[in-house]
Amino acid sequence: MKILILGGYGVFGGRLARLLSDLHGLELLICGRNLPAAQAFCDSYSGAPTVRPLRLDRAEVAAALEAEQPALVIDASGPFQDYGAQGYQVVEACIAARIPYLDFADAADFVFGIDRYDAQAKAAGIFVLSGVSSFPVLTAAVLREMAKAMDLQVVDGGIAPSPYAGIGLNVMRAVVGYAGSPVKLRRNGRPGQGMGLAESRRFTVAVPGKVPLRNLHFSLVDVPDLQVLPPEHPAMTDIWMGAGPVPEILHRVLNLLAKARARFHLPSLEPLSPLFYRVLNLMKFGEHRGGMYVRARGQHAGEPVELSWHLLAEGDDGPYIPSMAIEAVIRKLLGGERPADGARAATHALELADYEALFAGRSIHTGFRREQPGAALYPQLLGTAFETLPPQVQALHRDAQPRRWSGQAEIRRGRGVLARIVAAVIGFPKAGEAVPVTVSFAPERGGERWTRDFGGRRFSSWQRRGKGRNDYLLVERFGLIDVAIALVVDGDRLCLVSRRWSLLGVPLPKCLLPNGSTFESERDGQFVFDVEVAAPLIGLIVGYRGRLLPA
Repeated sequence: MKILILGGYGVFGGRLARLLSDLHGLELLICGRNLPAAQAFCDSYSGAPTVRPLRLDRAEVAAALEAEQPALVIDASGPFQDYGAQGYQVVEACIAARIPYLDFADAADFVFGIDRYDAQAKAAGIFVLSGVSSFPVLTAAVLREMAKAMDLQVVDGGIAPSPYAGIGLNVMRAVVGYAGSPVKLRRNGRPGQGMGLAESRRFTVAVPGKVPLRNLHFSLVDVPDLQVLPPEHPAMTDIWMGAGPVPEILHRVLNLLAKARARFHLPSLEPLSPLFYRVLNLMKFGEHRGGMYVRARGQHAGEPVELSWHLLAEGDDGPYIPSMAIEAVIRKLLGGERPADGARAATHALELADYEALFAGRSIHTGFRREQPGAALYPQLLGTAFETLPPQVQALHRDAQPRRWSGQAEIRRGRGVLARIVAAVIGFPKAGEAVPVTVSFAPERGGERWTRDFGGRRFSSWQRRGKGRNDYLLVERFGLIDVAIALVVDGDRLCLVSRRWSLLGVPLPKCLLPNGSTFESERDGQFVFDVEVAAPLIGLIVGYRGRLLPA
């Protein structure tokens, strides 16, 4: 099977080629205007397919199709927003040559307008699918799943790439090009418009049972979802899609420029795209993690429903997600499953189950959340992951009413002077073995007051759900200190991972954040806990482990 990839050495085309590296019997034509770049990519490629560089301009694609006779054409070039009147020349050449076509187009008008070629594609006996990427294929698959639980009305979503993902110059040109320009979307039940990169909102990507991403700033982007998804859900009144690139300071600068362009009717910011491209790819710091979310509000049987879907990608796996949709279509083709003839947006190319198969074996995690007003604290924060915990861990956290558990504990104390001072200020118990322990839980201001009694030595803390930048984190207050904690399910353990801390609301340096291995589990039908409180420069402050049963 010979596949011609326009922009084959670029960000998306190159990643697609690498995703196909295990498939024997493929010949990949790595095409573009820069033959040395295509040759360099082929020289560095490692995999089962045969790769061959080919110098090719979009204007010459018809001659190349006649000469090469590929079985499939993939357009991974761009930006599609800039193609203007000649935007569909590759599509037209493929229809004329009767060769199926897929593209990565992220331009809303381009994808929305592809169906004008539907009759021609059907007459040629080929499929022409546009926008075969996360936006809108993955978004559409998620919304179809959500539509089983409600009539979708208000939808928003966003993608947050890792700072180490690397963004191509063409992508940057596209984004900067529409900054401050009108973006077509659906608002208040009718066609409307927003202002590209000038509208923003915050969201925390939090897959149940995983460490959430930090709360991120998303800004409106011009993606196909805004136009192609509302017709599939008649009750939809609003849709909004954003991107949350980091560092946030650069993102904020682009927001200001977009607002200035819109207000003062300035020319396109596209000439600034090389500058943003260089700066963004130089400012790589922070966690190598990325994510995506889709949130929907609607009605079911007259009752309001809110669902959100979260995706978390660790390390180098995340940047491959936009290319996985075309990877999946190609694998289906090789397996004898062919898309129906015709030209259309690729919203029905894949289902969520197809993506789950692609994510398997990678550090990519997904999950749904449903808001549960009135639920206990830990079930709220953990969502569907709560039901995977051992029964005794669930039993301790499921109830929001006053309760008491008791048992025994072994206590260790740090020996340093600073460790002793901190332990004394907070009221941590002294070292000992087989110390009787009782933990009392009482509702307090929407959270819980935990009072621990170790052989008569008592100390307490107040736990509640974080808000704003601490959303989906457990915030525990010890005296004047708040510690924001991620609840992470690791096998049969519920691990508590410190993420940030503050004094009277003022953030404290993360390099001094207390840490230590802390988890809850079950052993021999009893709740077991292992808590370690340590800090940089201080070391161990206190550690206690033991067992509890309902009193």
